[in-house]
Amino acid sequence: MVARIITGKNMRGALCYNEHKVQEGKAELLLAHRFLQEPHMLRFREKLARFDVLLEKSPQVRTNTVHISLNFAMGEALETEKLQRIAADYMERIGFGGQPYLVYRHLDAAHPHLHLVTTNIQADGKRIDLHNIGREKSEPARKAIELEYGLVQAEAQRKTAALPLQPAILEPALYGKSETKRTVSNVVTAVTRGYNYTSLAELNAVLRAFNVTADPGKENSPMHRKGGLVYSILDAQGQKAGVPIKASAIPGKPTLANLEKRFGQNRQHRKLYREALKKSIDSIFNSTPPLDRVRFVQLLQKENIQVLFRESALGMNYGVTFIDHRRRAVFNGSELGKAYGAKALMERLSGGKETSTAEKQHLEMPTRQHTSPRAPLPEPALPAASSTDALDIVQDLLKAEQQGDYLPHALKARKKMRKRRPRL
Repeated sequence: MVARIITGKNMRGALCYNEHKVQEGKAELLLAHRFLQEPHMLRFREKLARFDVLLEKSPQVRTNTVHISLNFAMGEALETEKLQRIAADYMERIGFGGQPYLVYRHLDAAHPHLHLVTTNIQADGKRIDLHNIGREKSEPARKAIELEYGLVQAEAQRKTAALPLQPAILEPALYGKSETKRTVSNVVTAVTRGYNYTSLAELNAVLRAFNVTADPGKENSPMHRKGGLVYSILDAQGQKAGVPIKASAIPGKPTLANLEKRFGQNRQHRKLYREALKKSIDSIFNSTPPLDRVRFVQLLQKENIQVLFRESALGMNYGVTFIDHRRRAVFNGSELGKAYGAKALMERLSGGKETSTAEKQHLEMPTRQHTSPRAPLPEPALPAASSTDALDIVQDLLKAEQQGDYLPHALKARKKMRKRRPRL
């Protein structure tokens, strides 16, 4: 079990967060401790009023809201009654047993977890000290509860989280040999919830490793204009097969709108993943120089890092994507830094041999990015750019910056002013 405690100054905000989850069907209220009614009878204003009574006793205390999450390992069998007992036991051990609190079970993640909302203002107006509550009270309580209830210990849980998802969860979809909807749903759910990606192209890079793809429809199609998304299984040739599955029909509803929220959230946590991936790549180059492309891919594969070189129809590399299955993150090489882009990598992997002139020209040529208004892609799309795109860009570059009959003021001929003679 992993416990996280957040303290704040906005009781209404903490309640609204959980109540919105309940309204969306993503959470349920399990326990209302020291409230006058049963959980299902309580309305929002009654929940807030119960806390406001205590907050008014010490208006000078600004930090008066405590929001706790208890996170359990995936696969743990935790029925409602057991979760209620765990929550009550935890609150008693950290000194909040006499406080009113609400316990919500959230259903929007792959692992079971609870959210608890309470206040540190007591009935006599005194406050419960929150200083070092995590280290001094929460950690001992968490360890004792793990042993008493037979839960997966946090240390083991963190080690499991650092490992790649198990093959049983991410079993590649096999068209004609597995139940399509069930298999696709399993893959999509595990990838969308477990990997760090910031665009649909990055998500598809991971999904394709498991023979699934997310399709927003062709540009200007009704589905594309409405922001729709379907998932399809891929056959041995990498082509879509069978009947596509709507995103809204998959558990967790990985629709384009919901994915875009994850794009923004994932960007906040990419720095650690990025630096760790760069270190892995650098260690390969430092330990076994010189390298060719095949050996480079093989060595990273041993570390559970998949390398995808993107090639044009002429076989020239114009991009590279790294899928770190160990840390569950995906990056375009250019996002890691100039030294990790396709051009720089191919030069480093050539063993000192110069890249061909044609390939250099292709690698240096910018590619036009087609994006949907609903799904901006910060990185170039994974499919190869067409020659028409490149021609359009060249034509754009050759256009004059200024058009029309505009002339700078300094170049205009000055007209001489004639002196008017006074009329007689």
